[in-house]
Amino acid sequence: MNPIRKQRIYALIAILAGSILAVGLVISALSKNLNLFYSPTDLLNNNLSSDTLIRAGGMVREGSIKRSSDSLSIAFTVTDFKNDLLINYSGILPDLFSEKAGVVVQGYLESEGTFRAVEVLAKHDENYMPPEVAKLLEEDE
Repeated sequence: MNPIRKQRIYALIAILAGSILAVGLVISALSKNLNLFYSPTDLLNNNLSSDTLIRAGGMVREGSIKRSSDSLSIAFTVTDFKNDLLINYSGILPDLFSEKAGVVVQGYLESEGTFRAVEVLAKHDENYMPPEVAKLLEEDE
C-alpha cells in the first residue's frame, strides 16, 4: 500500500477515535449534572435512589413550618394539592420564604419518604412562581 494512503488512513482512524471519545465524555458529564424536577405526587409514584440529586417543588403548606430553637434546621411541607412532601433543611432560608408561597428545593429523597434539601429557592416577588411549579399547578386545574 502507498505510504501516503497509509498515513491518511491512520489520521482518519485517529480523528474518528478522538471524536467518539469526545462525544462519550460530553454525554457522561451531562448525565451526571442532570437535575430532574418532580412534584410530590411524582415522587410518591417513582422509585428513586437516595443518591440521586433531584429538584422538587410546589407550594409551602400553611401551618407546616417548624423551626428548631437551637439550630438552623427547619422542616416544612410542600404540596401540589394532591400529595404532600415533608422537607428537612438545615441552613439559611431565602428572605421571601413563607407559607402559601411557591418553592423549589434541591436535594435527596430519603428512604423514609422525607426529602433532605441542600438548597431552597423561593419566589422573588409577589407575582413570581417558579416555572415548574406554575406548570404543575396549571396541569392540576
